[in-house]
Amino acid sequence: MKNKAITRALCLFLIILSLFAFAPRSAAYQPAYSNVIVGLFYGANALPGANLQNVTGCGAGYEFGMLDSGRQFVPIGASTTETKISMLRDRNMVYKDGQYVAGTDGSVVVGCFHIQLNTYYSTYAEAEAQAQLYSGGFVKYSFGKYYVCVGEYLSQAEANNALVSRGFVDASVTSGTTDTVVVVVTGTDRILLEYENGSGSGLVVRPISHDGTKPQTWFRGFRYYGMFQYIRVGGGDLTVLNIVDIEDYVKGVIPYEMANSWPIEALKAQAVCARTYVAAFRGKHGIFDVCNTEDCQVYRGTGSANAVTDCAVDETAGQYMMYNGSLAIAYYSSSNGGASENSENVWPNSVPYLRGKIDPYEAAVADLIPNYYWTVTYTREEITQRLRTRGYNCGTIVSMAVTETTPTGNVYKITLKDENGRTFTFTKGENIRFLLGVRSIRFTINDFTGDEVVYVDEGGTLGSLIARAYAIGKDLIASILGRNDVYAINGKGEKVIVLKEDNDEPSDLFVIKGSGYGHNVGMSQWGAYSMALKYNMTYRDILTFYFTGVTIE
Repeated sequence: MKNKAITRALCLFLIILSLFAFAPRSAAYQPAYSNVIVGLFYGANALPGANLQNVTGCGAGYEFGMLDSGRQFVPIGASTTETKISMLRDRNMVYKDGQYVAGTDGSVVVGCFHIQLNTYYSTYAEAEAQAQLYSGGFVKYSFGKYYVCVGEYLSQAEANNALVSRGFVDASVTSGTTDTVVVVVTGTDRILLEYENGSGSGLVVRPISHDGTKPQTWFRGFRYYGMFQYIRVGGGDLTVLNIVDIEDYVKGVIPYEMANSWPIEALKAQAVCARTYVAAFRGKHGIFDVCNTEDCQVYRGTGSANAVTDCAVDETAGQYMMYNGSLAIAYYSSSNGGASENSENVWPNSVPYLRGKIDPYEAAVADLIPNYYWTVTYTREEITQRLRTRGYNCGTIVSMAVTETTPTGNVYKITLKDENGRTFTFTKGENIRFLLGVRSIRFTINDFTGDEVVYVDEGGTLGSLIARAYAIGKDLIASILGRNDVYAINGKGEKVIVLKEDNDEPSDLFVIKGSGYGHNVGMSQWGAYSMALKYNMTYRDILTFYFTGVTIE
């Protein structure tokens, strides 16, 4: 009986063990969409016309359509084998210096008035067959219907005259709507398609694959994967968007946020950050997820990508940085100067995984980092004017000092005093960086520890380090500083400082010395470089150092 009991217990144990072994693991994070919508030109930078060109061997024309609610391409049946096309706002446009702009003065002009036949068709193919019967004929897609249009004229009167002279009966003159986008063959007035489908549905242009290769498209000097969308926000110029697979998007970020020659583990850390960042900020800009500038992440397509940067993306594909089961916000900056910072000491909110810590790694590569150590100098008048232009009603600023630092030694509070005795206090990193125009929040003000100083009195008598002074004489110094008090001149010849003998009077110059570049929150890119190159650390080591308590899934 005892043996049977043992056997039954062992079997039960094995069954339980097998259940654990085959139990489904928690699924890795899956983004809501597999692609990213990137704003390339928008707002004040929207374009009247935008050219596309297939990269040779990586594209063979284009097809046209729209996006559905799942961000998938829905074709409207129209396509072209032309490799160079331009999308235009529907108004009179002239081709100048390789671009289409508003106007009529030029050898190549696209008029915005057309003759539209009133009969509509249910498919593009039907309408295209009819359009080919007319010189200058093309298809117009309008809210699910297809019309035949003819010609491009510069005015309503010119179009009306053409309508009569060409003998059209069941037709009228049209000039499009505030949402209309026109497609032409670049460098010509030949219209391929006119598209209008309401303000919420822009024209999508998808490059056609060449022999199964992934298409790439030239746009404004950069090569891109994916599709392009054109939306006339508020009836204005074209907002140009790139719709791209998230992994291809990351491949277009990495070589512009880090040098493509950097160690692969640093590049992999950047890839996870870039992927996590865009997933966390989907829809940040409304009709698109992220922009292509430092406001989000620098994105310039495939031009600077190489085998190493692409490998960094491929080897981390689908991996995101998580905190307690949710996406982390993967902030990063160029360098922190020696210490990262708590998010609430830089921005309004406290984020548990954005904790500041002393960074021992940057120092190992400090000599490689451009402008790692920096100095900014203001006169009283300059710092006063800086405050006034930012809305502060102050007298001449006579003193400025760091009055509180964080536990990691970064600046948290600065206090300025004007000639009337009023004080102006500023806290938090980004407020301070904006006010002072400095590169980071790791700095000192008028701290000349370690500097050799030459003292000069009103009579022009110099101290013992006269041989190292670069400016001698009361008149010269007075002409530089605008006063004849007691002076202290940096013996290295780097800075000029004005002091009183008892050091109680304020300085005429405010010398800010610091290190690093960026907001100091999250990952230091140069720190990641050092960790990978000098310390042989992995991308997981890098990320878990800079982001407290995160996992990579």
